[in-house]
Amino acid sequence: MSVSPARRAAYEVVRRVFEEDAYADRALRSAVEGLDERERAFAQQLAYGTVQRVRTLDHAIDTLGKRPVRKLDPPVRASLRLGAYQLGFLDVAPHAAANESVELVRGAGLERAVPFTNAVMRRLAEGVGRLLASLPEGPLKHSYPDWIFDVWQRDFGPEGALSLMRAQNEPPELVVRGQVEDGEQTDVPGAYRVARVDERALAEGRIWPQSRASQLAALAVGARDGERILDACAAPGGKATMLRGEVTAIEVNDARARELEENARRLGAMNVHVVRADATQLPPELGSFDRALVDAPCSGLGVLARRPDLRWRAKPLPELQLALLRAAAERVRQGGVVVYSVCTLNADENEAVVDASGLESDSTLAAEWPHYRHPRRPEFLLTRPDVHGTSGFFVARLRV
Repeated sequence: MSVSPARRAAYEVVRRVFEEDAYADRALRSAVEGLDERERAFAQQLAYGTVQRVRTLDHAIDTLGKRPVRKLDPPVRASLRLGAYQLGFLDVAPHAAANESVELVRGAGLERAVPFTNAVMRRLAEGVGRLLASLPEGPLKHSYPDWIFDVWQRDFGPEGALSLMRAQNEPPELVVRGQVEDGEQTDVPGAYRVARVDERALAEGRIWPQSRASQLAALAVGARDGERILDACAAPGGKATMLRGEVTAIEVNDARARELEENARRLGAMNVHVVRADATQLPPELGSFDRALVDAPCSGLGVLARRPDLRWRAKPLPELQLALLRAAAERVRQGGVVVYSVCTLNADENEAVVDASGLESDSTLAAEWPHYRHPRRPEFLLTRPDVHGTSGFFVARLRV
């Protein structure tokens, strides 16, 4: 029996993510080359779901397979994870999931492991549904590291933490900006909800995929024609290309800087000038900006639905965030504005960083966007996947 192209591609992605520390989206891009649209969609569903749910899947394999997952050969481990995901979370015929998992192991040259794989898949088919249903509500059931659950419990309470975990295991809404022919206008001006991304329009620079929350962060800057704007952490360029005025876009990584330049050019953002530099140590000639955007690197706890592998590699970065915010504020003229945004839901990286900066908050931001007002700190904005249906972002507008 041969393995379907979609399952083979998903298997390759799962192996690369957990054996090579590859990013799931990049691994998928190469794995699905040559597949038709239906196969690509199924491969993504399988790969992303397996990576996302791996903690729960490993528990099921450990329990029903009676051998620790960590001790299995990598091909066996990946094939069982894929099979367990299909049996536990998709409406897939058990024999199809079992047979193709076995064939993946056989195709890897591990004939000796075929009987074991077959036996574990049979046990999973018989018992995984009951096992998953019996798990108590918490990070094992929803497949998150304990520390993320602990942070969300602290910041949003037990029910809020569970709500966030459930929401970020669901596919995120698809939103674009630009020249949209078939889309639904959302509550963020210029942001359209679509059924799929028009690849041709994307290649031609007529649209750009970007969540409502991400677009909100750029709109909060309030950039105007004739002003000098600093975007301190600009790649890949989604927010930079939304800003009006003369935009200086900073990126320290050469490859990401080239990507930023290409995206700005394709989107027709001729006002964006890319500078390769460390945003914590900007060149001395860069100063007297009217406004700055610091969309800082973070743990990404607000975009886990879109990036399935991120929950397993995420790290809070409050020290770096504070350094970036202070460095940008030093280059903004007296009376100017700094917007600090991060795509995470973690008070240590959000309000605590702003408080440590000593900058004064502009309370008019929440008045402009009352729907997204931070529940505990009404001078800030906080979007939540479980409340607003978009990615999780913290946004603060500060006065220098």
